[in-house]
Amino acid sequence: MSSPDPRFVDDRLAHWARETPDAAAMTYLGRTWTWSQWDDRVRRAAGGLQALGVRRGDVVSFLDKNHPACVEVSLAAGSLGAANAIVNWRSSPDEVEYAVEDCGAQVLFVGRELAPTVAALRRRGALPAVRTVVEVTPEGGDDDEYEAWLAQHEPVGRGPDVQVDDTCLVMYSSGTTGRPKGVMLTHENMVCHTVNAHDGWSFEPGDKSLVAMPLFHVGGSSYVLFGIHDGVESVMTREPDGASLAGAILQGANRTFLVPAVLAQVLQSGPDAVRLFAGLRTYTYGAAPMPPPLLRAAMEAWPETDFLQVYGLTEVAGVATHLLPDEHREAAASGHPERLVSAGRPVPGVEVKVVDPTSLEEVATGEHGEIWLRTRQLMKGYLGKPEATAEVVTDDGWFRTGDMGRLDADGFVFVQDRLKDMIISGGENIYSPEVERVLAEHPAVLEVAVIGVPDETWGEAVKAVVVLKEGTSVSEAQLIAYSREHLAHFKCPRSVDVVEALPRNPTGKILKRDLRAPFWASRESQVV
Repeated sequence: MSSPDPRFVDDRLAHWARETPDAAAMTYLGRTWTWSQWDDRVRRAAGGLQALGVRRGDVVSFLDKNHPACVEVSLAAGSLGAANAIVNWRSSPDEVEYAVEDCGAQVLFVGRELAPTVAALRRRGALPAVRTVVEVTPEGGDDDEYEAWLAQHEPVGRGPDVQVDDTCLVMYSSGTTGRPKGVMLTHENMVCHTVNAHDGWSFEPGDKSLVAMPLFHVGGSSYVLFGIHDGVESVMTREPDGASLAGAILQGANRTFLVPAVLAQVLQSGPDAVRLFAGLRTYTYGAAPMPPPLLRAAMEAWPETDFLQVYGLTEVAGVATHLLPDEHREAAASGHPERLVSAGRPVPGVEVKVVDPTSLEEVATGEHGEIWLRTRQLMKGYLGKPEATAEVVTDDGWFRTGDMGRLDADGFVFVQDRLKDMIISGGENIYSPEVERVLAEHPAVLEVAVIGVPDETWGEAVKAVVVLKEGTSVSEAQLIAYSREHLAHFKCPRSVDVVEALPRNPTGKILKRDLRAPFWASRESQVV
């Protein structure tokens, strides 16, 4: 069904509310909303935010596991020219405090399971800018503050002063210098991503989109816009666990985006699980390395499923390159098996070049360098950090990804290493300085280096290599437990090695490549 091209993130929702008002739009934990009902909820949320004093340029925040209310708040805030800062629900209390205070949120929506964390923070005087806390329950019901809040406000349309370059979403990306940065994504960024990354992906009548990736990740908040764009029903899971995914597939969800670790778990779960997941028409994967043996096993197990790989970053609203289903099949069947480990080619609207990180000169085809991107999907900047923004965005609009790789003669992108000290575990970006900052505070630790090592399930696992202070001792379990007191568990090391000294170059810089080398020696590259 044709319609005007969208300009704002809520345009398509309003379109389908007019064109197919009674068709199902979103299903979640046994509740289903039609397009007209869902649009009404977003408009009421906008009215509620307006009544709380939220204006253009302001920020609200959402802290919960996956919930349609998070999408509603994002669309509602955006329609007022404000932004929703979505906080990783797996964060430690310290990390929650930092993110909510850093974004300056005036209103905080929090899931019932996480409400005690917020209450404890507020009791000790944290989150001073938060004027209002609204609690959200998974099932809704009479005691749901969010549902009551929606019901008491009248619908409100988009503000007349809202612009396409207004920030509508803030996503926190783990920090290269020890603290996360808020990535400011605009209406234009999100709409361009939806249109560009949609290439090669086409819903058909009867399809349902499975939204399982966490909404605090662009793989969730950007992906959910696909179903809204095409006017097909989305089935959202609270978490991407096996039972929830199976339930969604049984409800008819047949197109999804998940991390490779889910593939591994399904293939290891026996023939019943393999048969059930054969119902997926499209399996898009990304956000973590995909081991080639796992991909080949999945393509063999599900020959009718379209596999689509994506590579991107939060700073470009999600997808920058993709390896399309036909390219998967051609690579597997032809003389180009190496393309299965590529990240595919740029999506429409994205330029890619490879640059020498020292000279900043573009390198020749096939040569190794830093991958740079230029696109209208590129973030407005890092919230409150113009210097950090200037470090990664050039004057002529190129974004320095920090990923190292090459381009072949046919334009396929191969991501081979990282310039930044980043680890990707199960789709989560983990920056080693953030973990090192915490472990360095342990009284027994003299020096610490954190690296990523291969993990067949999660792609990479976090490992800490430490030098202890003279006369002290501490166990691996104690250091891991210490890190878990201050960081989200997924960021914490799964193993710790104690060494006499860390390898260094002549200027004293720790040589992390030397630390990683023994673990990656049998791999073609660090980034698969």
